[in-house]
Amino acid sequence: MLNVAIVGASGYTGLELIRLLDRHPEVRISCVTSEQSAGKRISDIFPTLRGRSDLLLEPLDSTAVNAKADLVFTALPHQAAMAVVPDFLAAGKKVVDLSADYRLHDADVYAEWYQPHINAELLPEAIYGLPELRRDKIRTARLVANPGCYPTSVILGLKPLLERRLVDLNTIIADSKSGTSGAGRSAKVDSLYCEVNESFKAYGVGSVHRHTPEIEQELSELAGQSVALTFTPHLLPMDRGILSTLYAMPLRNITAEELAELYADTYNDEPFVRALPKGQFPSTAFVRGSNFCDIGVTLDKHTNRIVVVTAIDNLVKGASGQAIQNMNLICDFPETMGLEGLAIFP
Repeated sequence: MLNVAIVGASGYTGLELIRLLDRHPEVRISCVTSEQSAGKRISDIFPTLRGRSDLLLEPLDSTAVNAKADLVFTALPHQAAMAVVPDFLAAGKKVVDLSADYRLHDADVYAEWYQPHINAELLPEAIYGLPELRRDKIRTARLVANPGCYPTSVILGLKPLLERRLVDLNTIIADSKSGTSGAGRSAKVDSLYCEVNESFKAYGVGSVHRHTPEIEQELSELAGQSVALTFTPHLLPMDRGILSTLYAMPLRNITAEELAELYADTYNDEPFVRALPKGQFPSTAFVRGSNFCDIGVTLDKHTNRIVVVTAIDNLVKGASGQAIQNMNLICDFPETMGLEGLAIFP
């Protein structure tokens, strides 16, 4: 039985980790931490866990965590994670970090978008944890940087096109919409009910959202050359889910049938990516609560533009589910273990 700790367990990603790990047959949650809620039961913070997980939330002490866990999920804000991850690694623990602290390979780029990195020496060994890209490297990693939710939806949507060099790299546009849980659980004016309800807005307009360099880093690696895109996120008045619509101009004549076949062939053996048949497009409703990414693709004949639509649950494939998928790979469990659940619909 693998003992795992969830550091930062009182947020939405922490709750989702607990919900999913509750049905994992090879895992025992041995430690949960929270600075704001230390001393309370996790089931007092999230009554959905009552009778299933009543662990006491502890203040974060890396020595105490190391004594109880074999693997650590760090579900902390950026900067807070990098302050403790080295302690876990030094104690021989495997770490899956859900913050942005180890996703960017270049410390200067991280400093430009966040703040100076305090242990940049770990960046070269941190593996970007998108299994559909780096499954083999994840298996042998001691530090996995779990991808962001928007990047997951965009990278998986564009992967087949970039690998086959099918699109003009100067024409890529990502238009993404997310439910409000993507903003986290802490109180913010922009995510208050009266601010979000009956509203739909863009934010981070002009490719200034912090996920931009993460997306460009991974797209550039897929393309084998530098990629810049226009990325615009939007906030939807719903709890969870991300729908991304991606646009690019093809470099040769291609049909909608060929595109559908390309995506089907690319993702045929992927357990959590479902390439939809020609003419079908995803909905967040059909991935809610699941670890699936659904993808539809077509050619807009009017403009000769390729259009790709992806849907994920931002808290599952976009965060905690993907983190467990990475844990399964690290620990040599079946990759789908604990993640077999279907979407919750309606």
